[in-house]
Amino acid sequence: MAVITAIRRITVASQEPIRLVGGTGSPYTQKMVSLLRYRRVPYAISWGQPDQACDALGVEKPRPIFMPTFFFAEGDEIRAECDSTPIIRKLETLYPGRSVLPSNPALAFIDYLIEDFADEWCTKYMFHYRWYPKEDADNAGTLLPLGMDVSLPKDAHEQFRNFIAERQINRLYVVGSNDTTAPVIDASYRRFLAAMENHLANQKFMLGGRPGAGDFGLYGQLTQLVGFDPTPRAIAHEVSPRTVAWVDHMDDQSGLEPQGSDWLSLENQPHSLRGLMDEIGRVYAPAQLANARAVQAGEKTWETEIDGAPWAQQTFPYQAKCLKWTNERYHALSEDDRALVDGLLQGTGVEMMLSSSAT
Repeated sequence: MAVITAIRRITVASQEPIRLVGGTGSPYTQKMVSLLRYRRVPYAISWGQPDQACDALGVEKPRPIFMPTFFFAEGDEIRAECDSTPIIRKLETLYPGRSVLPSNPALAFIDYLIEDFADEWCTKYMFHYRWYPKEDADNAGTLLPLGMDVSLPKDAHEQFRNFIAERQINRLYVVGSNDTTAPVIDASYRRFLAAMENHLANQKFMLGGRPGAGDFGLYGQLTQLVGFDPTPRAIAHEVSPRTVAWVDHMDDQSGLEPQGSDWLSLENQPHSLRGLMDEIGRVYAPAQLANARAVQAGEKTWETEIDGAPWAQQTFPYQAKCLKWTNERYHALSEDDRALVDGLLQGTGVEMMLSSSAT
């Protein structure tokens, strides 16, 4: 009840901490908590189920509802929100300084593209490795319930463990994880880590000497891949020790004193940034285009070829919106900024997502 009372009191003007509810095993929770630390935004997180918090508060639930869910005071009302990308933009208006959004439009677009890739494709790595290998599924089934309540009684823990493991394993098809696509996901994850290894050898963050929203998006997924799930953790230590160390650094960047010049313009980015763009174009672009076509046609599933292998999964209207929003941001760029973006992306495959027919 103390948490609920505190949420009821919150107002931005009073500088009470922002309240949110999430889980230790949720990559998006880790993304946002790290971002709040970096931006020095006062916050108070409760580990638990967001839908239960909404019920206790009598607050309308977001649809869909997932972790983390933020509770914002708007006048005398409390509004629950859980989509991390618009929440990041909202926090920028509420709390000035230490921005995670580059002021340069061309750079801001690439940062947005990285965040979108992290949220919508890197999460496939996370979900696949968490529930496809038996060792990882056993690990997740055991630890996730305890992440909600470390004092969970033994019988309740066993019941919750079996429930969550069965439910999530049966949902692997939703993200396209199966025996056919498992090698594709594994190869993509290894290439992604290799690209990170190369890029982090040149600079500390994706776009220079300070983190953008894209860094926090990647970090959120990597907290699980590097720190929670056994199989991808072993792969990360093998392929990219720099990424493993970077995840530790990203956990708390509140001591960093960023300068505007810490972000490098696209003209001055190291060539290693293109390695990340290559992976986005190789796997994420064809998935986004196939999904958008299925949404347009009203189809519940879609099939395409990704990295030379057949891929089939459930259609997601939200990801079609992501493609639309990416295109809107791209076409809103000035002619000069678009030319800079095109110069980086040419030949990567990402440009397929940005054509007039993509949405």
